[in-house]
Amino acid sequence: MRAGRRFRTAVAGGLAALLCAATLSGCGPETVGAAARPSPKPSPTPVWDRSPASIAAVGDSITRGFDACSVLADCPEVSWSTGTETAVNSLALRLLGPAGAAARSWNLARTGARMAELPEQMARAAAEKPELVTVMAGANDACRDTPELMTPVADFKASFAASMARLRAGAPKAQVYVTSVPDLKRLWSTGRDNPMSRQIWKLGICGSMLADPEDLGADAEKRRARVHERVIAYNGALREVCAADPRCRYDGGAVFGFAFDGEQLSPWDFFHPSKDGQARLAEIAYRQVTRV
Repeated sequence: MRAGRRFRTAVAGGLAALLCAATLSGCGPETVGAAARPSPKPSPTPVWDRSPASIAAVGDSITRGFDACSVLADCPEVSWSTGTETAVNSLALRLLGPAGAAARSWNLARTGARMAELPEQMARAAAEKPELVTVMAGANDACRDTPELMTPVADFKASFAASMARLRAGAPKAQVYVTSVPDLKRLWSTGRDNPMSRQIWKLGICGSMLADPEDLGADAEKRRARVHERVIAYNGALREVCAADPRCRYDGGAVFGFAFDGEQLSPWDFFHPSKDGQARLAEIAYRQVTRV
């Protein structure tokens, strides 16, 4: 019996070898010496979840809905990220529904915040154990009284890296959606011919870019170009830090590239998004978070 079994095994191996040679296909030792190949490994589960069940928002006045509902006041219910007003249809409403947006979203942004404050906001976000954190910060780092006061790019990048580290310390699996800093020069171009916006900007809103909006002289143009270049550099820093984290998704410049028109800017400052502008930000965020 043993001799017969050895004979059959040898014959089977020989036939397999002849078949491989006849078909000119690549056959490894497992083909010749075994009746079955090992089963293929299952595909890895994608890191990015397009339907998170909770959201925390960090950042500045845009995420707080500042000047969207009334003058000089936050209006978080219309926030593009965590708002509950149906007219805006925030990211939270789209992903979590009304009940989820009310119960499982947290708006931790602060009006006036710059990137240096983000590590502390991220630590607070991590404590909530959210499945997604949205980040919109950087406009205040560029919007200073003069270009000389803008946050250096190296400091900006270091603060964002520290923010990600603080989040990972408390919520290692939280996903992060990072928006680009809006194009402040396009904002100036949109509003500079509007008498009302020019009057309001004189009060000191984003002086580095919006001061003397009608001045097209060489010095003014150089000043605006300097701010514009700094915003681009900030977005590069956001992209680079985010790319180092497999659970982070940068918007690819979508917010920077969006052209806010007059209807999408606050009627009180012609700078912050109106409710309509918040809705446009929500649309962009939803597309980015749910894309394959």
